[in-house]
Amino acid sequence: HLRILYGLLKEKKDGERIVLKEGDVRLTSMLRMESGMRRPEVRIAPSDVSNILMSGGTTGTPKGVVGNHASLVMAGLQLRAWLAPAMSATDVILLPLPLFHAYGYTGVQSVAMVNRNPVALIPNPRDMPDVLKTINRVRPSFICAVPTLLNGIMNHPLTRAGKIDFHSIKLCFCGAAALMAETTRRWQELTGGVILEGYSLTEAQMAVVANPAVGTKKLGSVGIPLPDVEIRIVDAEEGRAPMATGEVGEIVIVAPQLMIGYRHREHETRDMLRTTANGERLLYTGDLGYVDEDGYLFLVDRKKDLIKTSGFQVWPREIEEVLASNPAVMEVGVAGLPDRMKGETVKAWVMLRPGMTATQESLRAFCKESLAPYKVPTEIEIVSTLPMSQAGKVLRRVLRDESAQRQATQV
Repeated sequence: HLRILYGLLKEKKDGERIVLKEGDVRLTSMLRMESGMRRPEVRIAPSDVSNILMSGGTTGTPKGVVGNHASLVMAGLQLRAWLAPAMSATDVILLPLPLFHAYGYTGVQSVAMVNRNPVALIPNPRDMPDVLKTINRVRPSFICAVPTLLNGIMNHPLTRAGKIDFHSIKLCFCGAAALMAETTRRWQELTGGVILEGYSLTEAQMAVVANPAVGTKKLGSVGIPLPDVEIRIVDAEEGRAPMATGEVGEIVIVAPQLMIGYRHREHETRDMLRTTANGERLLYTGDLGYVDEDGYLFLVDRKKDLIKTSGFQVWPREIEEVLASNPAVMEVGVAGLPDRMKGETVKAWVMLRPGMTATQESLRAFCKESLAPYKVPTEIEIVSTLPMSQAGKVLRRVLRDESAQRQATQV
């Protein structure tokens, strides 16, 4: 009955109904055809390729990242060791993220298999009522999310009406995009649980830096490296000279499970994955950050997103953090736009929370309270949506390109 109702009422509406072309076979039919065959004897070695995941593509065209079976096992073991003080095998993990992304595929799936945790899959994380109703139904102890999803949950009418019980959530692991301090505060106040921000790349195969589940968490830091993971900070220009404690440079990851390389992209592989004379493999992330005296990593921004205005360097994330702390702001993106006089000007795109109002003037005045004058956005545009990657990152590149196209049209 449920299948019939779904087909009549929802399948067609959501565009999921397909028409088979010649040569196409439905999965259920294929399984029936092959049901009598013996399973082929295939031996898998740890070094064999297990997956090709697409990089985020926030700064260009996505590339196929090739990983092996050993990387999946290593990621699971590292995460289990890190979360062991706060996570048991009976805890339900809520996964409202796609399994074609490294976060869900390599991170959550691996630790769930190694630790034998049940996983509640959310087919469509944009279906917020389904996400919230699933939280009420399965009572998860652990939720994996991106900042955009957390903001969506907290600002949904069902949440604001107090109809969702979040008290089962002990831990929320948040990654894939920058987590604003204001989002952390509001989430922990809502759920009573702990939110852990983490940092990694698809190219690192979940060689993660994360705040400890039990222990010191520093505001603004993404934490410290997991077992067998090492973080180095080198000069952003040449990528060779080590930076002193507290100095900003490019983040380099050393870990046993780094990607094999980009599929059919040898030049890009050599640029990002470099091997030293003694055979050590180093992953150059393209991200800028620094490590403090206790070994905690602080992200500054992407090298390619650095804004240079009137001879000053401006990091978009710093401005995004300030705007995100405004009670009216739900999501924000900041990027630099070409300018004949200054080289670049700072522009911000802001999504407001439901029922809230703000103007460009009021938001610029808010920024002036915390930022140096050259960092205050020259323009703030109020928008209804922001371009997002499938991992929930605001696509600054798209914001820049769309503004450039509008300016070209006006000229």
